[in-house]
Amino acid sequence: MLKVLVVEDEELIRKGIVLAVDWAALDCVVVGEASNGEEALEAVERYHPTLIITDLKMPRMDGIEMLRRLREMGNNAYVIILTAYDSFSYAQSALRLGAVDFLLKPFHDGELEEAVTNLRRRMEAAPQESPRAQPSPMAGLKKGDKSKYVMEAMSYIGDHYNDPNISVGTIAQSLGISEGHLSHLFKKETDYTLLNYLTRYRIHKSMELLRDCRRKIYEVAEQVGYKDITYFSATFKKVVGMSPSEYQDTCR
Repeated sequence: MLKVLVVEDEELIRKGIVLAVDWAALDCVVVGEASNGEEALEAVERYHPTLIITDLKMPRMDGIEMLRRLREMGNNAYVIILTAYDSFSYAQSALRLGAVDFLLKPFHDGELEEAVTNLRRRMEAAPQESPRAQPSPMAGLKKGDKSKYVMEAMSYIGDHYNDPNISVGTIAQSLGISEGHLSHLFKKETDYTLLNYLTRYRIHKSMELLRDCRRKIYEVAEQVGYKDITYFSATFKKVVGMSPSEYQDTCR
């Protein structure tokens, strides 16, 4: 199973990559996130990912500098880069530093999954070349193509995901539109139902909390809006591909 680190400064895109891709089906698990190159270097040292999916243009430290430092440290993790720049020379800098693929943003549905699948085929064809991280050191939701109500619904979920009583009705009421209209818009623009997105958002937040190994699983379940720890654990395993305790073990 590939351990994935997602590095992207635009939160909506980053959350979309983490939440909307069926990582379990790709035999992957997201072990960390970062919003810039500096945070990514710290996350690499902590989580030892085998695959890094990173933007190129980010504040504080861009993807090229981050990748250069990783290689200087001897870290040979696989890297797939995301870039809004269609300049071949810019992407070529990342390819010279060992990136295995690049996608131009906004990338289309299925392109990221295809890139990961292609990487796996290459790994199987040449297993002796599989890099290893140093022991020491949806398809993505695209910003700008969502309607006002869908964006507000996402924002509402981000603010109230820990409320065990949140529902399509409460979300629609807060926006002043009917449940049916909101459900139709959300499904049309994201390919996910509101409840499915809410579930994935809650599980995503629980993954963040579980990375602190001092937290108890029942505490995390309550913090993300689940009253029933058994249901939480079953939902977590369905989305992530492993149980909460197994996921916590990958972050030690």
